[in-house]
Amino acid sequence: MNSLRCAGCRLPGAAVAVIAGAAKSVGGAHRARSADLRLMRRFTHHDGTRVMSGKREVVGYGVNGSPNYIDCSDFPFPAIRYREVTPEICAMREKEMGDWKKLSLDEKKSLYRHSFCQTYAEFQYYMPEWKLAIGITLWAISFAMLISLVSNVAIYDDLPITYDDEHRQAQLRRIIQLQMNPITGLSSKWDYSQNKWK
Repeated sequence: MNSLRCAGCRLPGAAVAVIAGAAKSVGGAHRARSADLRLMRRFTHHDGTRVMSGKREVVGYGVNGSPNYIDCSDFPFPAIRYREVTPEICAMREKEMGDWKKLSLDEKKSLYRHSFCQTYAEFQYYMPEWKLAIGITLWAISFAMLISLVSNVAIYDDLPITYDDEHRQAQLRRIIQLQMNPITGLSSKWDYSQNKWK
């Protein structure tokens, strides 16, 4: 029974009750209680999606083995049908077992729409939503640039005094005198014997 639960098979409540009753009669109350606890702990991660899928038929493996529906060209056959089974669909299915020439075009379309939400042409058609996304992105970028310009003009003061040419030349002389980074830096490009750039 546990192997059935691990394999993902759904057991109806009556079957669980019968198995729990058999465990009580065989091994006593303690053994039955531990069997009930094992049954309760053996739910798989697919149980929630099975509940959400309702009474729709599981017809394939799908994207990753989960019983859910998706229209995707990478996985053209979803795990479950798009709609739940109705008496009208059952009648058309019986008719489908015979000659397909006897089915009308509307019946063929309704059988298709029972299994699939969209055709290939419908779900591969590019919607114009990309224009909205690009428009919002460009507005956001322009708004960020406007904030940046306003903050540079209004919020920040003038550049510090160390940014003028006189102070930058003094900083360069100091780097050369202290021989900072002599292998690959500025000091490596200075000839100390002739006091000039190499």
